[in-house]
Amino acid sequence: MTATEDVPDVRAAERAGGESRLVTPHAHVRRPRPHWYATTVRAVGPLVLVTLWWAASATGVLTPDVLASPGAVAGAVVELWGDGQLPEALATSLTRSGTGLLIGLTAGLTLGVITGFTRLGDELLDSSLQILRTIPFLALVPLFMVWFGINEIAKILLIAVATTFPMYVSTSSGVRSVDPKLVEAMRSFGMGRLALVREVVLPGALPSLLAGLRLSMTLSVIALIAAEEINTTAGIGYLMVQAGNFARTDILAVCILVYGLLGLCADVIVRVLERLLMPWRGAAR
Repeated sequence: MTATEDVPDVRAAERAGGESRLVTPHAHVRRPRPHWYATTVRAVGPLVLVTLWWAASATGVLTPDVLASPGAVAGAVVELWGDGQLPEALATSLTRSGTGLLIGLTAGLTLGVITGFTRLGDELLDSSLQILRTIPFLALVPLFMVWFGINEIAKILLIAVATTFPMYVSTSSGVRSVDPKLVEAMRSFGMGRLALVREVVLPGALPSLLAGLRLSMTLSVIALIAAEEINTTAGIGYLMVQAGNFARTDILAVCILVYGLLGLCADVIVRVLERLLMPWRGAAR
């Protein structure tokens, strides 16, 4: 049997009434969706939760001493914003969280590049950093109070520690995943080490860097909640303590919602950065 005889005669099969196994290929093209559609779908979940919350409060399932109704919480927002407490507390908390996050991102990025790009840095630093990474940052609160007192430094450094290690792990992993052949090729063209990191390594590790940024920004909000429990006299945490002393569940709900919105804003910022820096990801979905 010749090679041509091994291929089935499609036309003969069609003439004989058989079905051909060959199909016409069709490119899978996603239809563009309007921006309002995605926004509407994302808003369904929160709206359902608010509706259930309102229904439970209206029917008496949730009493005000357990959790205030959505209307009471809205009234508390107007009250706190009108007398300036909420803007002042929000500015204080954002300053703490942002400063600690900036320190943590800088430290994590630097250490991740050193351990991921240099063998000596990996051998000297990685084992110690992995040990420190396993220590819960909440366990450091008493120690930081002894070292730094109850001032702003302890709060900022606690947030910095919490946000350093997610960025470090993501950066180190991303740097190691960069194609070594590309790095070697750039070295053969005479590119220096700093230029190599800036022009090749960091762009190649960008997906991991953004993943680390997302985790670090989320942890900055969680660490902020813990930090503001350290004998604070200003910030969202201070409002929560004062509301707890007077059993104001409406103000407590406002503070919890503010923390949640801060986390949501952090996630939105990272999503925007992903679309700007890696537009091909959005096109592939």
